[in-house]
Amino acid sequence: MTDAEKDYKSELIIGRNAVLEALRGGRTVDTLLVAAGSRTGSVTAIIAKCREKGVVIKDVDKKKLDSLCGGENHQGVAAYAGVHQYAELSDIIKTAAEKGGDALIVICDEIEDPHNLGAIIRTAEACGACGIIIPKRRSVSLTGAVGKASAGAVEYMPVARVTNLGAAIDELKSNGFWIYGADMGGESWDKPDYSGKTALIIGSEGKGISRLLKEKCDFIVSLPMRGKINSLNASVAAGILMYEIIRKR
Repeated sequence: MTDAEKDYKSELIIGRNAVLEALRGGRTVDTLLVAAGSRTGSVTAIIAKCREKGVVIKDVDKKKLDSLCGGENHQGVAAYAGVHQYAELSDIIKTAAEKGGDALIVICDEIEDPHNLGAIIRTAEACGACGIIIPKRRSVSLTGAVGKASAGAVEYMPVARVTNLGAAIDELKSNGFWIYGADMGGESWDKPDYSGKTALIIGSEGKGISRLLKEKCDFIVSLPMRGKINSLNASVAAGILMYEIIRKR
């Protein structure tokens, strides 16, 4: 079992009835795990409901599911669920409008490490940001590990989970936001004045900002790299840039 799977364990819903009731109750379910050969009976209804809600469905080996569930009777299914309810993008934009020109929103483009996302949430809360935006796909959700890494900041920082980050950025632009992307090849991080409503995009740990989102940026900003490696940890880069934004204000 990996460290990530251990972190998820406390968020694991085990068994057919438990998973089905969680779905019916409106709880945010991130991933459904189905043991090989278990797609029969009530499991088919669970899978159908997950597809309807856009939940990621993964087939796993029964022994692996046994291990994840710690020996509990999973009846062929288990699900990872977030520990916190997500905010609506419209609510974050409304909060930003009330804050005015000092509004800051952070967009996380496919951050998969729960410790990175948690650290970004923690710094964003400390900086007075209005909210965080993450994608539904290829991103860690608000798991227990994220909540722990945020040191409780997840309780105060709204996080919106959207289907399409590009569309979300377009909506921010229509509401007066300037979009800054943290990536290589941009102007020095300390040159912009970061005035007005600002959205900062932080790319994934391995690939950085996707090409589509990079094209939507008004500015690309880069941190100096004077050592032998060519990138910083995503949460470290996010922290430096967030504090530069509020310093300029």
